[in-house]
Amino acid sequence: MPGVSYYYVSDIKGDYADLRSADGGPDLENVAVALLPQGIETGTKIRCEMFQYEIADDN
Repeated sequence: MPGVSYYYVSDIKGDYADLRSADGGPDLENVAVALLPQGIETGTKIRCEMFQYEIADDN
């Protein structure tokens, strides 16, 4: 699906979280926690589409 990316929360540092691409890319994206859904923690899979983040539903 174009425009949709998946990430894993790699680390949470205060007001920012490091997201690692679910496709295994080496780069981290630093994103303000305020933009991410409540309840995230290290290891949570995140779905991003048009800068809207939600916890990925893998069912």
